[in-house]
Amino acid sequence: MASRGANMMLSRANRIKTKLQSALEATVLEVEDVSYQHAGHAAMKGTSGQETHFNLKIVSPKFDGQSLVKRHRMVYDLLADELQSGLHALSIVAKTPQETSAK
Repeated sequence: MASRGANMMLSRANRIKTKLQSALEATVLEVEDVSYQHAGHAAMKGTSGQETHFNLKIVSPKFDGQSLVKRHRMVYDLLADELQSGLHALSIVAKTPQETSAK
């Protein structure tokens, strides 16, 4: 496992991918940085505005039997340190493999 110093050198998007993939064993994991859409917002004044807002699409068997709220809590818990260090907002789509194949 990488040291914390080496971990900080990775982009936030890569750290998010690594954390979610290893914990959730995702079959689909999309991480989209949409920070540029929020650059002028009041909450972003005085910040770099980089890597603060992400859209996530996660398909994981670990979501099986979990409510949507529980799935979101799982993601937020895994990314707690990112949320405390500049990550401002997440938009999460969290599904089981069965839910994606049912379409």
